[in-house]
Amino acid sequence: MPNARAVLAPPEGTGAREEAVRVALVTPWQGPAGMFGLSCRMCSDLAVSEINLAGGLLGRPVELHHVDGGADPGAVARDVQRMVRTAEVDAVVGWHISAVRRRLAPRVAAQVPYVYTALYEGGERTPGVLLTGETPANQLGPALEWMRTELGVRRWAVVGDDYVWPRASAAAAAQWARAQGTPIVDEVFVPLGTRDFTPVLRTLARSNADGVLLLLVGEDAVHFNRAFAGAGLDFHQTRLSTLMDETMLLASGEAATRSLYSAAGYFEDLATVDALEFAGRFASRFGMAAPAPSSLGESCYEGMNLYAQLVRDAGSIRREDVLAASEQVRFGGARGESVLRGAHVVQDVYIARAHDVHFEVVARVSTGIREA
Repeated sequence: MPNARAVLAPPEGTGAREEAVRVALVTPWQGPAGMFGLSCRMCSDLAVSEINLAGGLLGRPVELHHVDGGADPGAVARDVQRMVRTAEVDAVVGWHISAVRRRLAPRVAAQVPYVYTALYEGGERTPGVLLTGETPANQLGPALEWMRTELGVRRWAVVGDDYVWPRASAAAAAQWARAQGTPIVDEVFVPLGTRDFTPVLRTLARSNADGVLLLLVGEDAVHFNRAFAGAGLDFHQTRLSTLMDETMLLASGEAATRSLYSAAGYFEDLATVDALEFAGRFASRFGMAAPAPSSLGESCYEGMNLYAQLVRDAGSIRREDVLAASEQVRFGGARGESVLRGAHVVQDVYIARAHDVHFEVVARVSTGIREA
């Protein structure tokens, strides 16, 4: 498995490289989720730069050791486990799909803190894993309810990649639908990397669904959006995704974004003070022409800030001390001040509507609902 290392240089006067606090940043460089990798790395780089400019952690600079989280999940887990065992890194942070997290957590979380920043299906209880992403409890359920009350979308079909996050999220959607007396009318799961959605589109065209819950990752969703619009289904069915960021929207193209909605804890268009200040710092570091940070990339900024605050509060990088500090930690980021409850970050979630290749935030649908 490719394992490139990009180490951020310590700021002047902060000490030698061997004294650094070293973090394995696991983000995708390939596969359907590879399109998120650049934003994840840029947002992490911004966080580390800010941490180091403020004196580092416990007087030590922070270094990122990059790992390709888009490779085979077993290979990712083995590589990061080796880094932990040989004391190359003091913590693990990153956005990667749940299939990687499920292989990685049992191998590393007993030795070092593991901050997982991706939205996910919920239910992670491995000691040592801290989660900053959205879950169905505070993202999917409230979004489906908003789509029902505001847009009248009641009959849903599900299209997802065939692995744990889409299937578990679909089960949560089905539970919500049963409570409303409107069961899911169709479910279709496809292999990661699917490009031909012709059979899926036939199923959707025959169904009586007025909404499509889109649980596809990255390039898979891009190809689906283009095919969906090409078949004219965007005039008849509204799409909702809990994993649709600005990068995917741009790649889909403006002709493929009619009646497309997303739910997330952060959007580039979010007009809160914290989000606007983050956008300004991001533009100052990378330039106005840089790719949008996106909700997925920005989650890595949140993850790095959470880890940094834990180390400050603990006065230590030892796993046991960091986890003890997690019970009362508060930290800041583009999503505002956040807290941990039961190892999950409590956060607001917003609905955004696609307008050509941009998102417009139209509602806040949950406020501080924790993982169930």
